[in-house]
Amino acid sequence: KVDDVPEIPLVLDNALESTKKTSAAKDILAAVGALEDVEKAGDSKKIRAGKGKMRNRRYTLRRGPLVVYSSNDGVEQAFRNLPGVELCCVDRLNLLQLAPGGHMGRLCIWSQSAIDSLDSIYGEDGKRIPDQLMTNADLARIINSDEVQSVVNPAKRSEKKPLRKKNPIKSIKALQRLDPYAAAARRSETRAMEARVGKKEETLARRREKAKAKKAFKAQGKAFYEQVSKQGSVCEDGFNQP
Repeated sequence: KVDDVPEIPLVLDNALESTKKTSAAKDILAAVGALEDVEKAGDSKKIRAGKGKMRNRRYTLRRGPLVVYSSNDGVEQAFRNLPGVELCCVDRLNLLQLAPGGHMGRLCIWSQSAIDSLDSIYGEDGKRIPDQLMTNADLARIINSDEVQSVVNPAKRSEKKPLRKKNPIKSIKALQRLDPYAAAARRSETRAMEARVGKKEETLARRREKAKAKKAFKAQGKAFYEQVSKQGSVCEDGFNQP
């Protein structure tokens, strides 16, 4: 929330570096319209989801303004208790603070001496700023351009198709290449199984006849046992009975 900020980058007087009270720091931020960004960061404080809350990372907090100073005359003590506000010396600028998460656009509050010292820090005799390696970052456009496509080799197409690997457990031809004797045994077993399927009705009829004859023999035996088990003398009429 930086709608009320008069200018970006926001450069303040060097008296910012000698601020020692948090109340004075809040008055400075309110005067330049940056206090709303601090309040937004303070309202975003929530308990972290997951196990991070048990690992000394209990709360999550949005980032607020970044105060860049040249000399610490009390500015760190004044701004360090404001939620979301971070401080950084101009001699130790940190990319993770300037663009947290890789997102550019963080509100930076500079002191006049800090903004002036950038020329000496990153000047001709100072730190070297990395040069850009590519003038055009559109890789698809570069690869598909006529200049590149005219010198690259054409795509190699394989005319010979690779053989499909077959499972010897399911394919008899694959088993033939691995073990001819096992393939012959499987073929004979398959022929025997087909023969058994063709003679199934005949086999069932023969088994039914055997079961029927066995049942009749068993019934005859029961009838004889009942006859000989009747009470009475078997020699009552003599041994010459028909």
